[in-house]
Order: sequence, then C-alpha cells, then structure tokens
Amino acid sequence: MDCSTLPAAVSTDRDRVGPAALAEPKTRAALLAAVITVTALCAADAVARSYPFGPRTRNVNDLGNQYVPFHAHLWDLLHGRADGGLLVNWQSGFGASFLPDLGTYLSSPFALLVAVFPRDETDLAVYVITLLKAACAGAAMAWLLLALRPGRRWAAGLLGASYALCGWTVTDAAYNPMWLDGLVALPLLCLVGEWTLSGRRRVLGVLVVALAWTANFYTAYMATLAAGLVLLLRLWLADLPRRQRLAAAGRASVTVALGVGLSAPVVTVVYFGTKHAHPGRVRQFVPVATEDLLARLLPTTYSFASPAVYVGTTALLLALALPFHRTVPRRVRAGWTLLAAGVAVSMQWGPTHLLWHAFATPQGSQYRQSFVLCALLVIAAWHALSYGPPDSRALGAAGALLALVIAVASGSDLVRHSFTLPLAVLAALGALGGLALLGRTDGGRRTALAGLTAVLLIGTQLGESAATSAVANRTRLSSMDDYAPWGARQQRQAEAIAQADGWPRYRTDPGREQTVGNDPLLVGGQGAQYYSSLTSDVLSRMLTALGDGWTSRGRNVQSLDNAVTDAIFSVGARVHSPPDPHQNWFPQDGGRPTVSRQDVPPLVTVRPSLAHMRTNVSAFGPSPYRNQELLLGTRVYTVPRLTVRTSAGKPPDPGDDERPGLRIGIPGPATAWREPTITARCPAGSEVYLWAPHFSGTARLAGDSAHGLTGRFRSDHPVTKIAAMQRLGTVPASGRLRIDLSPAETGLIPDGAVGCLDTARLHSAVERLKATGATEVTVSDGLVRAELPAESVGTAVVAAPRIAGWRCATGDDPAVPAREYYGLIAVPLDGSSTTVTCTFHPPGLRLGLAVGSASLLALILLAVLPAVRRRRGTAPRTTTTRPRERTTGAL
Repeated sequence: MDCSTLPAAVSTDRDRVGPAALAEPKTRAALLAAVITVTALCAADAVARSYPFGPRTRNVNDLGNQYVPFHAHLWDLLHGRADGGLLVNWQSGFGASFLPDLGTYLSSPFALLVAVFPRDETDLAVYVITLLKAACAGAAMAWLLLALRPGRRWAAGLLGASYALCGWTVTDAAYNPMWLDGLVALPLLCLVGEWTLSGRRRVLGVLVVALAWTANFYTAYMATLAAGLVLLLRLWLADLPRRQRLAAAGRASVTVALGVGLSAPVVTVVYFGTKHAHPGRVRQFVPVATEDLLARLLPTTYSFASPAVYVGTTALLLALALPFHRTVPRRVRAGWTLLAAGVAVSMQWGPTHLLWHAFATPQGSQYRQSFVLCALLVIAAWHALSYGPPDSRALGAAGALLALVIAVASGSDLVRHSFTLPLAVLAALGALGGLALLGRTDGGRRTALAGLTAVLLIGTQLGESAATSAVANRTRLSSMDDYAPWGARQQRQAEAIAQADGWPRYRTDPGREQTVGNDPLLVGGQGAQYYSSLTSDVLSRMLTALGDGWTSRGRNVQSLDNAVTDAIFSVGARVHSPPDPHQNWFPQDGGRPTVSRQDVPPLVTVRPSLAHMRTNVSAFGPSPYRNQELLLGTRVYTVPRLTVRTSAGKPPDPGDDERPGLRIGIPGPATAWREPTITARCPAGSEVYLWAPHFSGTARLAGDSAHGLTGRFRSDHPVTKIAAMQRLGTVPASGRLRIDLSPAETGLIPDGAVGCLDTARLHSAVERLKATGATEVTVSDGLVRAELPAESVGTAVVAAPRIAGWRCATGDDPAVPAREYYGLIAVPLDGSSTTVTCTFHPPGLRLGLAVGSASLLALILLAVLPAVRRRRGTAPRTTTTRPRERTTGAL
C-alpha cells in the first residue's frame, strides 16, 4: 500500500473496531512515556544528590519561597488548621486576598494530593506532584501522537517522554511546578482540536479546556494558542470542503469560549488581583543570540535567560529529517516544518514574544513559552517516523543539519566543550544508529532487531535527559537562592508559634530571622511577611513607608521587628530565631527560638475622625519614624541629627544615583582597622533603631547597651531588595550613642536614619488605644466583627491592609466600601452603633461567577439539545470519522 494513502486506510480501520481496541495501544504508549519520564527525573536527582535522593536541597528561588509554603497552607486549609479560608489568608501580609493566590499557585487538581502527605513532608509532596505532572504530560503527548497518526507504540512513548523531559521542564518548570500544568494542557488541548475536527466529544472538550485554564491559566493561555495553530494546520492539511473546515473552526472556537468561561471564577479573580498587585519591573525584551538559541537544543546546556528548547537528540534528528523524508506527503512536510520554524522565529521577535506572554513582560525567565516549540518539534518528529523510518538520504541530511547546529552552538558560552559537546556527539551517534537500525526492521517483523532499536533509542533519551536534568539541578543550586527542606529549625519555630498563638486577640509573628519568604504559611503565625506575584500595592507601599524591607522589587515583604509597628498591627507575640544555618551570608549563631511578648491594642481600635484628612498611603512622608507615629497617633520617637564618618574619619560623599543618602564603602587597606560610624545624641534609656534601606552589612551599637544585638542589613542596586529597620539596643546614660558599621559593599546611610523610641510614651499610647478599642473581635475567613464601647465616635481602624474588596458597616446599616487610614481598613463612627462588621469579596469574583454560570448553562444546552433532536428524529448528520489529509504526491 502506498504510504500517501495511509490516513484514509487508517480512518476506515478505525471505523471497524471499537473504542477499547483503539485505546489499548495509546494506553501502553502513555504508560511507557510516563515510566521513562519518572525514571529520568529520579535518576537525575540521584546523580545530582538532590532531595529526596541526597543531602542537597531542591528548594531554590520560588520553589522554596512560594510553592512549598503555599502547598503547606493548602494542607492546613484542607485539614481545617489555617487562619483564614478561601477568601482571606490571615497569616500573611496582615491579611491578604487568598483566592488570587489559590488560582495562581494551587488551583491544579494535582495540588490536592498534598493532603495525603504528613504536614512535615510538604517538600516530598511537592516533589511527587512535580513528577506526576511531568509523567502525565508525557502520557498525554504519547496519546496525542497516536491520535494524530498510527505508529509504533514504543516510539510514541519515547517521543512523549521527549516532550515531558524537554529543556523547559527540567530547567524552568522544575522549580515552578505550577507551569507544568500547561505542559499537560497542550497535548490535551490538541486532542480537543482533533475532537472538534470530527464533531465528537463536545462536552468533554469544553471540560478539558476549563480544567486546563483553571489549573494554570497563564501557561494554559500559551497552550491554547499553540493548540489553535496546530488545529489550523490540521484544517489546512485535511481533505475537507471549505464549509466543513469553517464548521470545525467554529466548533473549536465555541469549545474554547465555553471552557474559558467555565474557568472565569478563577481567571477573573487572578486578573483583577494582578491589577491591584505591586508593580514589578518592566523589562525590555532582547532576543538571545542565534548560537545561544541553538545551544539550548543540545543536552546539558543551561541558562536562565534563554529558551530551553532541548527535546532529546532522537526527536531533534527526526524533526530535522522531516523536510527530506520523501515518504511523507509534501504538504505534511512543509506544514509541520514551517509551523515549528515560525514559532521559533516568533519567540525572538518582540511583538509576538509579548503575544505569547499575554502582553505582559515576564519578571523572571523571558522564554516561558519554550514548551510550545518543544511540543511542535516532537509532533514534527512523530510525523517523520509514523510514515516509516527516514531513509539514509533523510537521515544524512538531518545529521548534517545537526552537525551544523553543534558547530554554531559551540561558539556559545552556554556550551561546555569538555562535557556538552562529547555528550551531544555521543547522543547523536546513538540516535542515528538507532534510527538506521529501525529502517532495517522491515515493518517490525524482525522482532529482535526492533527490540534492540527500542532499547538503544530509549537508552539514549534516558541518558541525555537525566544528564541535562542533573546539570540543571546543580547549576540552579549554585546560581540561585536556596532554602532547606523542613527540618529541626522549622519544627522548633512551629512549636514556639503554636504555644504563643492567641489569634485573633493578638498576632504572633514568626520573626525577623526568616527561613523562607513565606514563613507564616510554612511554620504558622500571623505576620507581615508575604511573597506572591499578587502582593498588593497598598501593603507593599505601606510597609515600605513604615521602614520594612523587601526583596523581589517589593513583592516579597518581610517581617518588621519594631515595637511601634507591633502595637499598630496588634502583634502581641514575636518569635526570635537564630539565623538560618542554611544561609551563609552572615555568621551563624546556635540556639532555639525564643518568644517575646508585648502588651498591644486589639485588632480593631478607635481613632479620630477622618473628615477633611488625606489618609491614604500617599500621605506618608519620607521618615518611617514619623510615618509610624501617624498610624499610632502619638509622637514617640526622637530623630536626632547624625554625624556620619567613613573608616578614614572623614565625612562621606553623597550618593551619586537616585537613592538619597551618604555613601559608605568597605574600608580600604590603610583603614581596615577602623569602621565607619554614626554618632548622635538621644534621651538616655530610649531604644535605638537604624533605618538604612540601601545599606548591606552589619551595624552594632557601641558599648554594653547593645545587649548583644547586631543589626543585619541586606540590599542591592539596581534595587530589587531593601533592608528593614533594625533595633540595635538602648541609649546609654550619657545620651551619646555610636553605631559601628561593617559594610559588605558600598551602601547609603539616609538622612534621619536613627530613631530613638520613648517606650514610656509608647506604653501610654497603647493603653489609650486599648481603653477605646474593641472589647471583642471575631474573625472568620472574609469577615471581621468588632464590639465597640458605647458611644464610640471617630474612626474604627482594623489592623489589616485596605486591599480592594473590603466593605464595612456599622450596626445594621448596609455595607459600603471601606475607607482607608494610611493603608489600613477604616470605618467612620457616629456614636449610634456598637458593632462594626467588615466583609471581603475578591474583585472579579462576581463577574467570574456570572460568566461561569452563563457558560455552564450554555454547556448544558449544548449537551441536551442534540439528545432532544435525536428523540424527535431531526438531528443533523455529523461525520464521526477522522478527516483525510490531502495527499499531494511525494517528491
């Protein structure tokens, strides 16, 4: 039989057999792909001695800072142990909207598996979830390949694993596991496209789209674009009349619209959450050099800022052989080759690059759509193989192109000539040998030779993918921030917090010496610390104005160890831990965490009237000490004049950039024995605080009044992190204080850097706020209810950020949007009511529910109407066979 007629013949054969018989080869191929994927990833972690197969942590960057803590919080929610619910997370950021975070990090069905693991094995749960997602992606791709064209099951499994083990998976998504849902979604959405071609499984198609967009709408958006391109190509290749093509395209559009509509309650909440989030840095896209792009096709190359498009040498060779494979119809060769090339070019052009990323410049790695090109390369490879193994002419051309790729890529700094090139050549020889043997199996009748071929090709894929993943693991660990998995430190912190917890009477802050960027989610408590892509702008700006520090350009706000802010935010207990032994930036101390307690006002207090006052966060001034006094309502600080001297004893020069302050550098060889100093005069016995957001190093108050305290500051420039205000001790009896600085790099000391706190005044202010504040406060998810003293007038202030979505009412009055008191929730009081009730509704939720309800109704009609028509005998005939591809003759 001529290979060009294969699609039609297969279509006929498929109509004669049942669905179970058709599904069996796909199931076996999917299982093989899953096994290869999991084997390669686990082998890589074992080689790299990475968790859970070795002592090295895998919690780098956002994996340790965000994904593991958020999964720990999900565990708490599922077991009824969290402070808050689906609407509000009361543990982070003094009260943060949780639904946007849920839709961003935890809406994947796989995330629910965390509930079956012990709480202290969240790291293992996230690892297993990551493996399962990658395995499912490989299985889905193997299934898709056999749905596109029949072929060898083991080959479909091999190429499915090639997709699941692509460079994007092992270098980018391995520590951003939420993105892996897009890797699973792409082949599933392509399958939905196949169903729309033949008019089958319309309801299931809508549900698949909805699940993909709910699991992670960001990568699902990219996968939907890719599936749309694949469907357009399939329509162009299909031997269908124009009317049927338009009908199929219409069915696909309706399917996507309804699926996205069903996911709207999640998507709209996340969308509006981004609108209220603290803005990140806007970066200008700069395409990578050609040699770097080609280098990422090779095994064991790694770079944070280039597209990870490695798919394995076998898949790459087959994709390169497709244009020269004469058995494949000309239109098929041209279509898949041009589509892959077009997507590759679109990744390097600014406008289309933005299109792939939903018109938002990525804050981190800039090529998050790389998995799309990997999928197209694998599908192209399948078309080269499913029409029969490439002949020697096609393999020779593919080998020559691969040699050219290696030659050009060797000029890239990403290629390790002592390791990458030998492995690439070895993998090329193994793949070429396996494909050459495959051509001699004579349609699979030489069983022994076919088995040897499968072993050779699968072994090559396993070896180079495991090596690539192992190199990525080790390189990430040496180039990114990393965090220890759950251990004795976290256990001791969690126990100390649990013993001190008194929520909602007061908050318990996990402490300034953080373990990860989301300690409250990981070890418990209720504090300022919060790290999310959706950290609210009002929270970040408010805490910055109060002297707090942050990283990630303001989206990772930290704990602020300060007596005044503890009173403002009702932090009655604070954990003090030794520095994390896993972090080596500062000298390490030993010991167990301790808990300090402070008498603080309730969560809801009464302040003066807001009439004729500008009280939003923009009303803050440049001094964090004066800003704290604004929120407290009382003057409690002395901000003295400072005398700053360098290690040479001279006045420092002013800063030479947009950051105000005096430059303090590392002492030179001639003055290494002296340290830069700050001197000032303050009332004796007051507490000394240093605010130096753009200083890196340590600061210590001279004399015994330091009480062993050392302020640790960390910042950088360009500004992605700033240091928080630190307490250094008490002013000696003489009233003169000297702060010795040990800079780690050149930094700045701002005007008004030192503040001296009068603790007696602070105590008096707290007593006044307690006397007029709420007598009882109840908090449950998105509800705060406070009982106030009779005839309270002025403004009730809730010690929580006034993020969008809060509505408040006094007594039985209808709820209205909450007012703002320097970033906090505020409610005017007229003396007639003794209760205040505030409720939270995430922006976009009502819109999402309306769109989701309409989509659900449309889906029900879509499912019911055909059945009603069939009962009445008026149902239109629809084709249920696969469309034939145009079979323009081979060259």
